[in-house]
Amino acid sequence: MKIAILGAGESGVGAALLAQAKGLEVFVSDMGQIKEQYKAKLATAAIPFEEGKHTFERILDADQIVKSPGIPDKAPIIQEAIKKGVAVISEIEFAGRYTDAKFIGITGTNGKTTTTLLTYHLLKSAGLNVGLAGNIGESLAEKVIENKYEYYVLELSSFQLDNMYQFKAHVAVLLNITPDHLDRYEYSMDKYAASKLRVAQNMTGADFFVFNADDENIAKAFKSEAFAGTAVPFSLKGAEGVRVYFEDKHIKVTEKFYEGTVDTSKSGLIGKHNQYNTMAAVAVAKLLGVEDKQIEQALETFENAEHRLQQVGVAKEVTYINDSKATNVEAVWYALDGIKQPIIWIAGGVDKGNDYSTLVDLAREKVKVLICLGKDNEKLKQAFGRVIPIIAETTSMDYAVRLSRSLATPGDVVLLSPACASFDLFNNYEHRGQRFKEAVEKIVLKK
Repeated sequence: MKIAILGAGESGVGAALLAQAKGLEVFVSDMGQIKEQYKAKLATAAIPFEEGKHTFERILDADQIVKSPGIPDKAPIIQEAIKKGVAVISEIEFAGRYTDAKFIGITGTNGKTTTTLLTYHLLKSAGLNVGLAGNIGESLAEKVIENKYEYYVLELSSFQLDNMYQFKAHVAVLLNITPDHLDRYEYSMDKYAASKLRVAQNMTGADFFVFNADDENIAKAFKSEAFAGTAVPFSLKGAEGVRVYFEDKHIKVTEKFYEGTVDTSKSGLIGKHNQYNTMAAVAVAKLLGVEDKQIEQALETFENAEHRLQQVGVAKEVTYINDSKATNVEAVWYALDGIKQPIIWIAGGVDKGNDYSTLVDLAREKVKVLICLGKDNEKLKQAFGRVIPIIAETTSMDYAVRLSRSLATPGDVVLLSPACASFDLFNNYEHRGQRFKEAVEKIVLKK
């Protein structure tokens, strides 16, 4: 059997290595330049590859094509494959065929990474034999070569789900659906929502679909009468029929055979959106038999991915939080809403057509200082000039943090939550967050 792999990143190279391990004839093709680390893996395995082009004749001679999630269906090579009747699948679909492990598939427009990492942490801390893969940045296919795990927790993007057909999750999680990547879905929310709901495809009554009952787009798209799995809705608003909900800092799980009450008071996660993420992760843990106390202990020790409402230091009773990943207004809303203390807010960068009006009431209530960190701060100053008492400007992260320290009083929070892209002053949001952490470390060392 011949397999063509399109895209030689983490997922493509993983799929190539698995295909070779299973005795298939493999060819890898990437329209761009392949990173040296992946080129070395292919060369070491003696897998033939090309970069900077797609040789149509060789690719279309394959029995199946495994494509990178980043390649749209409208790409000429994919259109030609469809015309010729060559099956096009995702790395996750391909890898799933070579393992009997149970999958926990997690998707949603926002919160996927946090929920995936938290779910993995809860299960691993409880002693389950569990692996982590998917959109989190680790190839499932490469892990399936050794096939040493009983469970895999997978972060799944809509692009990955689009080319998954026979794949079945034992537990599927859908966190939310908000407009994103609509250019890949003919600017149709219905088509985008249908893509997200593929996470729950092929389920039987022994499988569980954990979903946010408060999300209007999920409610509109999910057809429960045509669903064969067991629905486990969660809610903060007391939606009808919920199985998982919050009550006085405790998560209650009422699903038959899996009941539990989990104290979340020692969790370091901040904000309402993280309450949803935590409900989903706790629900998965309970459905896999983890005890309440084990979950509580793991919640206390969980450290979120970098740059997502990450506490990076405390000095003179002032807390410094790195939320550099918050590159849009919605993400900043969650940050401001979740923090209860007075805030010194560092924001700015490359504006993406932001409408700041949804943040004005929160800013008026909670923000005592706004430090604009960017080359052009006029839009921020216009939006908040009448509601935030002190507004300053700088193009230096070190100065922004030093100024925050001088204006802060005990009990305050200094929050980097930019609402903007980073490219005016930094390489990316990670670089921006790292510079913030370094600047905070200087202050913490002097406390």
